[in-house]
Amino acid sequence: MQDRIETALKAALSAPVAQPAPPQLAAALSHAVFSGGARVRPQLALAVAAACGEDQPGLADAAAISIEIIHCASLVHDDMPCFDDADLRRGKPTVHKAFSEPLALLAGDALIVLAFDVLASASMATPTRTAPLVSRLARATGMPGGICAGQGWESEASVDLSHYHQSKTGALFVAATTMGAISAGADAEPWVELGARIGEAFQVADDLRDALLTEAELGKPAGQDAVHDRPSAVLELGVEGAVRKLHNILGGAIASIPHCPGEELLCKIVSAQARRLTPTGFEHLAA
Repeated sequence: MQDRIETALKAALSAPVAQPAPPQLAAALSHAVFSGGARVRPQLALAVAAACGEDQPGLADAAAISIEIIHCASLVHDDMPCFDDADLRRGKPTVHKAFSEPLALLAGDALIVLAFDVLASASMATPTRTAPLVSRLARATGMPGGICAGQGWESEASVDLSHYHQSKTGALFVAATTMGAISAGADAEPWVELGARIGEAFQVADDLRDALLTEAELGKPAGQDAVHDRPSAVLELGVEGAVRKLHNILGGAIASIPHCPGEELLCKIVSAQARRLTPTGFEHLAA
């Protein structure tokens, strides 16, 4: 599955970075997309598409990588001085450090546009699926409940942690599960809860990693929630409370998986993520 995702991403980036594109901006796009990453969101989208009887592999690929491209764009913007002012991402210089702030801003914008272009182009063969796919991706990206809203909550004096997590991280996971289903011609609604729960779990896990790990271990600055006074599950619940919340969420995610031919595989995927996300030394709290 990983090879499938990387192949689709390379194909999607081939046109935007080809001549006569501005060379530095083209390099910034590639840096943003191919600097590493687990590709969890596109893997989830493809797993759901397969579970729903995937009948249009090209459309499933486009749905999966459009979500990943939006995710990469959000990281470029999040790292900029006006937000996190991060020097490192995945152990490498952030886009604005490697290429400049103007090019980072343009790279993030260009990637957002590319994601929708990829999705629209691939869905021409199945036009009845185009509008719901584009709509799901747009809602996951913008306002009032997409990743833009998630970033916006960080500027508010009072924040509902659950709403913050749903927008900041959950939105793209809901996009992954629902767009995976839509790409296979299935109903999206039964897959909303799974995406929401996995997204919230990943945000809680990110809060834990930010609080517990070093910059070398993270590949990016650590302790940023405290530095920027951001809402955090660790701040609200403590480390042990956050770990317990993480596993309660993931337990609910497994229970929410709709009955389908791929149900068993999806259960295994979520269970594996639960083990991966649990901080070392806190495994006993998962029981």
